[in-house]
Amino acid sequence: MFTGIITDIGSIRSAEQRGDLRLTIGCGYDMAGVAIGASIACSGVCLTVVDKGANWFAVDASAETLSKTASGMWETGHRLNLERALKVGDELGGHIVTGHVDGVGELVSVTEEGGSHRVTVRAPKGLAPFIAAKGSITVDGVSLTVNGVQDATAGANGNKNDDESGTVFGLNIIPHTWDVTALCDWQTGQAVNIEIDILARYLMRMREVA
Repeated sequence: MFTGIITDIGSIRSAEQRGDLRLTIGCGYDMAGVAIGASIACSGVCLTVVDKGANWFAVDASAETLSKTASGMWETGHRLNLERALKVGDELGGHIVTGHVDGVGELVSVTEEGGSHRVTVRAPKGLAPFIAAKGSITVDGVSLTVNGVQDATAGANGNKNDDESGTVFGLNIIPHTWDVTALCDWQTGQAVNIEIDILARYLMRMREVA
């Protein structure tokens, strides 16, 4: 489990196909305190440490992981938001995050606004029921608050409805978050990993079976 509070920015040093994709990730962590088999969230994806050294660790990303995560994020040189697994007694500064990507979204716009950045993201249609204004969402591993939700298009009667292109939601990234994460690399049109609030997931499931 994670909180969506980023504790380091890593970068992919190498990517080698070995059946699964072996990724070597440079980081600022003291790896002496990280065990083989430990979990580290990499831009929202929970991966297992399979090898390590001074200021680097290696993970294996399966074909399933590659198919369910943002395109381009596993390329050499790409920067990743890193978070080590939550320990009992740690401060829950963000919200409960599992490190399991629910869908891949697209950055519609990234606009500087004052000292902050206003960002809009298009999420897959299937995630629309789980995204609510003032609710929590994880984007590229970062715990964020949804500012507002707008449907993708307006129907013939003037009422807005989700269409096949999905639902657009807004975020406000404060300067601190922008500076201490890899979100500052974001560009319009980029694919991003989205994890919905775990509470929203279970509430929807309870409603379906009620």
